[in-house]
This record gives sequence, C-alpha cells and structure tokens, in this order.
Amino acid sequence: MRSEIPASDGRSTSAVPPQQPAPPRPAPDRPAPTGPPAAAIAARLRRPLSAVAALGMLAPVVLAHPGQHAAALLVAAMAALAAAVALLRWPSRRVTPAAAAGAVAVASLVLDAGYSGPYRLAAFWLPFEWLALLMLLGRAARRVRGRWAGPVGVAVGLAVLLVPLRFTLRVPQAGWTGSLVALLLSLLPAVGVAGAGLYLRALDARRERAVAGARREQRLEVARGLHDFVAHEITGIVLEAQAGQLPGLDATEAAALLRRLEEAGLRALDSMDAMVGALRDPQADEVAEGRAVGATRVHGLADLPELGGRFSGRGSTRAAVELAPEATGLLSREAEATAYAVVLEGLTNVRRHAPGAAEVIVRVAVVGGPVGSAGPGGSHDSGGSRHGGGAAAVALWSVVVSVTDDGGSGGGPKGLLRLPGSGGTGLAGLAERVGAHGGTLVAGPHRPSGWRISCELPVR
Repeated sequence: MRSEIPASDGRSTSAVPPQQPAPPRPAPDRPAPTGPPAAAIAARLRRPLSAVAALGMLAPVVLAHPGQHAAALLVAAMAALAAAVALLRWPSRRVTPAAAAGAVAVASLVLDAGYSGPYRLAAFWLPFEWLALLMLLGRAARRVRGRWAGPVGVAVGLAVLLVPLRFTLRVPQAGWTGSLVALLLSLLPAVGVAGAGLYLRALDARRERAVAGARREQRLEVARGLHDFVAHEITGIVLEAQAGQLPGLDATEAAALLRRLEEAGLRALDSMDAMVGALRDPQADEVAEGRAVGATRVHGLADLPELGGRFSGRGSTRAAVELAPEATGLLSREAEATAYAVVLEGLTNVRRHAPGAAEVIVRVAVVGGPVGSAGPGGSHDSGGSRHGGGAAAVALWSVVVSVTDDGGSGGGPKGLLRLPGSGGTGLAGLAERVGAHGGTLVAGPHRPSGWRISCELPVR
C-alpha cells in the first residue's frame, strides 16, 4: 500500500513500504565440521614430512659407512633429493615443476656418469631413488606444461632407465647382459607411469575445457537474457522518455506515458532478478518447467500477439501480428523461444533505427519443402544477408518468422531521436541460435522501403 509523503516544495510523492527480507533457506542436515579437512592437513604436513624423511635417510649414512663418507653422502643425498621433490606439492610459488623435475633428472644422470664409490652403496640406495624418479616421471608427465614438457619428460625418463646402471656397470658378475636386463626391467614401469601421467593430463585438460565451456555458456546465456529482454525494455523506456519531451503532451498522455515507463521498468527488473537468481542458485540448470535463465519464463509463438500489443501501446508505430494457428506447437520449446527472440530483436531494431515507422508486420507461417527454400511470402529479398549454418538439414515443413517495417515513412512524431546503433551483435547471436536449430536467419532491406529480419526453422 502506498503512502503520501509531503515533499519540500509542497508536492506529494508516493512511497512504497520496504519489502520484508525473504526468510533464510533452511540449512541441509549435515554434520558440523569438527576440524580442518584431511586434504588441508596433508598439505600442511607434506613439506615437514619430506624434510624429516630426507634427514632420516642421510643421518645413518655416516654411521653405517665411516670410511666412505663422500660416496655414501652422494648416493643418499641424491635419493633424498628425488624423494623430496617427488613428494612436494606442485606447483610451488618459488620453483616451477619443470625446473624441479629437470634439476633432479640432470643431477641423477650426472651421478650415474661420475659415481666411483662401492657398488654396494649404489645398490642400497637404488630402490629409493628409482621409485622417487618413477613418481617424478608421472608427475612431470601430468603437470609440466609448455615448451619444457618434452625435454623434461625425456630427461626424467632417461634418469629412470639409467639409474640401475649405476649398480650393474660396477658389478663384475653382471656385465652388459645384466645391464641390458636392468634397462628393460625399468622400461616397462617407466612407460606405464608416463602413460598414466599423460592420461591424467588429458583428463585435466578435458575438465578445464568443460569448465571453460560451461562458464562461456553461462556468460552467453546472461548476455542473451540482457539483450533479448532487458535491452528491449530499456530501449522502450528511452524512447518513451524522448517522446515525453515533445511539445503538446497533455496530462492524460503524460500519465499514460509514465504508467508505461513504470511497467517497462518493472519487466526489466523482473528479467534481471531472474538472471541474478539463476546465477546464484547452484541448481540453476534444474529449472522448473516454463522457466529459463534470463527471463521469468520461456516465451513462444503464442506470446507474439501480447508482445505486438505491448509494442503498439508505447508509441505511434503499430505492430500487426499475423500468426498462423497451425504454427504453434510444431517447434520445440527452445526453437519457439528462438523465434520469439527474433521477433523481439526485430521490434527492438525498429525502435532503435526507425522510430518514425508507421507499421511493423510480424508474420508467422508454415511452409513446406527443404529448409532455406522459401522465406516470407515465398522468397527472400536479394538485398538481405543470410546467416546460420544449418541450411543443409532437410525437413518436410518449416516455420518462417519475419518482422518487416515500412522504413519510417509514416507519421511518427517529429523530433523523435534515434538511438545509437548496436553494432550488429544481436544479429550475430541470433544467427548462432537459429543455426543451432538447423535454421537460417536473413536480415536486410525490404523493397520498396523498410527493413526485414526473418528466420526459417525446420520442424523436427
């Protein structure tokens, strides 16, 4: 209920009581968290545990091999370094995965070539280093990106294959035969781990593409809602405001104009509220029947007469809707929503670019034959531009929707301003939507004057 509040200049203004906030949604029955999740605890303890493991591997070296400190420290330090890098969390802020894996691989290969200590020391630390390098190979295959992915993968793979030779080449009984057997035994796990890493890499890339595609589709859905509904209402509001500045407007006309402005503003707010609600709702994809992102409901061909009447009531341009009764119900809900968007775009363009037009004809007809063979009235205008990539699909019947204006030759109010052009982004988006349903979109001059936008959608 509105209340009258006196203004400072003696006039009264109407105030709307504030709306009560919506009650909060009941929280789902979930157990209250009792502490940090296990993943966070593991991430915090990863580096300390890696350091403790490295020190634990290095500490007994001096005690176990008192006469061979240098050689023992080399092989133990190499195994500890490989294990620490393999267990570290990637990516790190300071060291990239490529640099860490490459440095460990190069250090292992250098130690293979220059090791001169007893083979028993090499054999003792060999399993630890080999397993760490194998883990590092899988992580490098999954995480290292860019131009360094190939060189780093090859270097770590060579380190996995050649680290057993540090032992076999120094054992007199092994010889080249033992080295070859050790090389072949290392090859199979290395190939398997590298393949698993590449497979996980492909899954990561697929997931990233899916997330990017979902975000792009959400942005496009919001853009379509803004363009199809909000921009349409805002355009009407601007033109109504421009018409209100013309001389000779009496009190009755002014009151009707303000009422139309209020209704258009409320419809724009409803559309924006629906879009914001859909973005905030995590279950936005599971919308109820008759609702869609960007609008309060899915509009179809049956809503065109109401749209035409609303358009005619806002200005001097009259919209005549010629809707074939058999056209409704032939197309899917999505295709009918696309046809409605085409009409909405056509009427919006009339307001923007031909505000002085006397009449706009919205025609919906059912034609037979392949898609693209006939337009409104049996042919398309030669001056139009054709959009869409679905003309190759063939259907026995198709629904043709067209919006045609007379070019502004009628009795529009003098002095009415034109809105700046939109750059054709609406037509480009409509062409994609129409093409997704196997149809075509045509827009261009209409003889003898005016402009026409039409689409042909196959009945499937």
